[in-house]
Amino acid sequence: MKPRNILFLIAYAIALTGISLWIGQVSYSWFPPQASAESVLIDKLFAFLVTIGAFIFLGITGVMIYSVVFQRAAKYDFSDGPHIEGNVTLEIVWTAIPILLVFWLAGYSYQIYQQMAIRGPMEVMHLGMGHGDTPTVVEEQSIEEIEVISKQWAWVFRYPGSNVTSTELHLPANRRIRLALQSEDVLHGFYIPAFRLKQDIVPNKTTDFEFTPIREGTYRLRDSQFSGTYFATMQANVVVESPEAYENWLSEAKKRQPLPAYNQAASEYTQQTSKTGWPTVVPAAPPVVNYPT
Repeated sequence: MKPRNILFLIAYAIALTGISLWIGQVSYSWFPPQASAESVLIDKLFAFLVTIGAFIFLGITGVMIYSVVFQRAAKYDFSDGPHIEGNVTLEIVWTAIPILLVFWLAGYSYQIYQQMAIRGPMEVMHLGMGHGDTPTVVEEQSIEEIEVISKQWAWVFRYPGSNVTSTELHLPANRRIRLALQSEDVLHGFYIPAFRLKQDIVPNKTTDFEFTPIREGTYRLRDSQFSGTYFATMQANVVVESPEAYENWLSEAKKRQPLPAYNQAASEYTQQTSKTGWPTVVPAAPPVVNYPT
């Protein structure tokens, strides 16, 4: 190969690497704010995958464009190209590179999963892979336990330590949270986009789920599983606040008498049945809680 071509390939690889790294950094802006410790790790993994994907895509596209522009046959040239067969070195290279890349991605992904130390049903499946050895930091932290009840179509949050119930999920920042997820009817999905976390909630089963919120603010909890007609209304605010503000909220909520909370699904059901009479599952009664929203 001529020195000029070698220099061109080196320059192209450097430019390609720079552009891919830039696209990987840009990918951080494609998501909501990082509101949990796990979201930082998830975004880091995603940026890494985007960087690798951009490098491969732009590399292949660049070679295709170069071939079309500079290596195309002359006009009216219908002759066959040179016959090339049996290049062992080339076959080894294009086999080894994808295999090494797959192992690299798998190892890095598993490393991120270990750092997240999320506890849910998947943990049981990974105990044999050493996952049970990783969450030592979690054991040393103070864990806030909250019960989450999902039903068609409402969320109810119960704080057993204070005997407080709410339709708004309040969490202390920088403290490990353990949720006991339950469903009273069908399959639901606990999903907070700002936390990058999702967990299915299976009926007749309690699922423990842990994470650590790190950024104060108000976020949105959604049902990630289609659970029926009014599934889109099954949302709730998630308030992450300082530990002091969280304790104050618990104290104030505990003093309140339980009242029925507003339920959008029940409201829409009443309006729809009076107009159209469409058959659907009747929404559960509005939850009676200390802190209705």
